[in-house]
Amino acid sequence: MLKIITTSLENISQNTENIHNNYSIALGNFDGIHKGHQQVIKPIFNYSETEKIIPSLVTFIPHPQEFFRGKKKQLLTPIPEKCHILEKLGVKQLILLPFNQELASLSAEKFVEDILIKKIKASFISIGEDFCFGYQRQGNAKYLQTLGSKYNIKVSITKEQNLTIEGESIKISSSYIRQNLRDGKPELANQMLGREYQIIGEVIEGQKLGRKIGFPTANLMIPDEKFIPKNGVYAVKVDVENDSLLSNLQGVMNIGTRPTIDGNNFSIEVHLLDYHENLYHKNLIVKLVKFLRPENKFSSLDELKYQIELDCKQTRLILKN
Repeated sequence: MLKIITTSLENISQNTENIHNNYSIALGNFDGIHKGHQQVIKPIFNYSETEKIIPSLVTFIPHPQEFFRGKKKQLLTPIPEKCHILEKLGVKQLILLPFNQELASLSAEKFVEDILIKKIKASFISIGEDFCFGYQRQGNAKYLQTLGSKYNIKVSITKEQNLTIEGESIKISSSYIRQNLRDGKPELANQMLGREYQIIGEVIEGQKLGRKIGFPTANLMIPDEKFIPKNGVYAVKVDVENDSLLSNLQGVMNIGTRPTIDGNNFSIEVHLLDYHENLYHKNLIVKLVKFLRPENKFSSLDELKYQIELDCKQTRLILKN
């Protein structure tokens, strides 16, 4: 089970000392935990096996960009979702460093000495080659390696990971994943993630307008900080959280304002194919497979109903294949 440590900078050593004294850590932002991130995380398991040290991940809250820009950042993987993925990967502890003025003002060397060495007591550190740290990002991966050798701490640097997509070699990155989701290309984002992009939310009461045309939907309440893909209609797979019997359900998801019916209120709703039981207050894990079409304003409810029937047929074909 994943242990989460959220604490102030002053109390890091006290809180972590009560759990484990030494850490094999992967260090970075890890938003998305895509295939590149997974390669950075992988070395902490190899080191932990040989040295019997607990594999952990160290990241920052809020995201540093949010701190510097003063604007809420939409995350591919908010903390609860990140925890779920890390636990599946085998990470045992997640340490959340508060990114505030105190941390932002630390020099690169002081960050290593005061935080990683004295407080966290890292014995092995894994980072990506583009990792920067310290005041005004003055420290880079090579410098961390140099500082690590000073304290007899091994620092592993993972090179950037590329994927060949549509004949082009592209660096795996959270920004590229975001761009593809904005463009309605979840399948390209999924290639970089190594899994389907997920939207996790609680089923809440809606206006029940879908029932009037024969397509009841589950309306989802999702975290404010979750990154939302392009508005439109998607073929999706759906799991009901903590219910192994309800997994890989087929569905059609709509993101947007439902211009034919409402047009004013934003919503995320899922129509499940061949499933009509009550799901209120349960959490759904919705996995994006393919963008079907943009939202359209139809001239009548009959025309909308006909289009949804086509969406459902197309979804069945896509998920069958």
